[in-house]
Amino acid sequence: LLGMPAYAVIGGQWGDEGKGKVIDYLAGNVDSVVRYAGGNNAGHTVVNEKGTFQLHLVPSGICWPDVYGIIGNGVVVDPDVLVNELAEIGARGIDTSKLVISERAHVIMPYHVVLDALEEEARGDAAIGTTGRGIGPAYMDKTGRMGIRIGDLLDWEALVPMVTQVLEHKNALITKVYGGKALALDDVLAKCRIWADHMAPYAMATEQLVQDLLGQNKRVLLEGAQGTLLDIDHGSYPYVTSSSPSIGGACTGLGLNPQAIKGVLGVFKAYSTRVGSGPMPSEITDDEAEEIREKAQEFGVTTGRARRIGWFDGVAAKYSQLINGFTGIVLTRLDILDEFDSVKVCVGYEVSGERLDRFPANTGLLARCKPVFEEMPGWDKPTASATELSQLPENALAYVHKIEELVGCRAQIISTGPSRAETIQVEPVFT
Repeated sequence: LLGMPAYAVIGGQWGDEGKGKVIDYLAGNVDSVVRYAGGNNAGHTVVNEKGTFQLHLVPSGICWPDVYGIIGNGVVVDPDVLVNELAEIGARGIDTSKLVISERAHVIMPYHVVLDALEEEARGDAAIGTTGRGIGPAYMDKTGRMGIRIGDLLDWEALVPMVTQVLEHKNALITKVYGGKALALDDVLAKCRIWADHMAPYAMATEQLVQDLLGQNKRVLLEGAQGTLLDIDHGSYPYVTSSSPSIGGACTGLGLNPQAIKGVLGVFKAYSTRVGSGPMPSEITDDEAEEIREKAQEFGVTTGRARRIGWFDGVAAKYSQLINGFTGIVLTRLDILDEFDSVKVCVGYEVSGERLDRFPANTGLLARCKPVFEEMPGWDKPTASATELSQLPENALAYVHKIEELVGCRAQIISTGPSRAETIQVEPVFT
C-alpha cells in the first residue's frame, strides 16, 4: 500500500503562471520534487536568499537541501543544457547531489535542434512559435520509435548502430527536404561519449525511486511545466507543446499510479498571458496590456519574447479544472493588478452573436470567439507582499472570490510577490 501521497502543481493557463515560485514555496515541506513533462522549453524562476535562479530542466525544489530532484521519463533532456545548469547553480552554493534522471527519458540529440529551426522556418507565416530547442522533434522521434534514451547513452555497443541508422535518416531530411547541412556521425558520437560520462552518475529507474519514497511515507511534489492549454491533447491544437502538462502527463511521465495523487493544485495568474501564436480570446492590446507587461516584466524566461496579455479567462480556467480536477488553486501575480481603476474577467465567449460557455476544441472556432467581459472595481491599497488574507483590500478579495467561482475551486495559496515570504497560505495544501 502506498504511504504518503503525491501532490501535483499544474499550470492552469498557457504556462508562465509562476509555478517555479509555488514549487519552491511548497518544497520545504516535501522530500522530492519531480518534473514529468516538457524539456528546456520550460523556464521556472525561483527567488530565495541565495538569489534568483532561472531553471529550465532541474526541478524547482533543488534549492532546498535534502530534497530529491527527479527528472521523470516524460521529460526530454538536452544533456548540454542540464550539465551547464547544474554547474551554474552548483557554483552558487546549491547542492545538486540529490538530482536523478530517469534512464527512460529521451535525449534531445544535435539533429533535433537543427530540425526544429528548419521546420519552423519552413512553416513561414504558419509558424507555431516553438522555442527552437529541439523539443518537438525529440518527442516526434519518441513517438516514431527512433528516440535515443538516457539509458541508451550508457550502453555504447548498442548505441553506435542506433545513432548510425537514425542519423542517416535525419541527414536525408536535413539535406534533401530542407536544404540544410548534414551532421557528421563522428561528431554526434563524440558528443554522446561526453554525455554518457556526464549522465552516468544521475541515471536510474526513477519510477522505482518515486514508489519507494511514497512507500516510506515521503511526500512527493509533481512539478508541471508549461500549462494545460498547451497540452498536446487538450490544448489549443496545433498551437501547443509536444507533451502533456496536464495531470494525465504526471502518471505517464513518471510511471506513477493515479491513486498515489492526493492533491492537484492549479496555478493561475490573476490575468492571462500567452507566448507564441494561437488563439487567446481574452487578449487585450491597449495601454492596460502594456502597463501589465511592463509592471510584471512579462517576457519569456527561456526566450525573452514579450508575452501576450489578456484579462483572466474564466471559460478557459473552467475547462482546465475539468481536465485536471483541481483540489485547490494558487492565484499568482495578484499584486500586478494593484492600482487599476477597474479589472475585468472573461465570463463567456460570443461567436456570431451566439453565447458559448465552453472552451471549443476547434482552433478556428476558438479564434473567432469574442470575450464577454465582466468589469469589477479595482483597489487602491496594495496587495504586494501581503501574508494574511485580512491584509487584502475588500475589492481584491472580491476579485479572488470571483475567480474561485469561475474555476469552481477554492484558492489555497495567493502569491503576492516573487519571493517565498510574499505568500498568503489560505488553507493547508498538504492534508
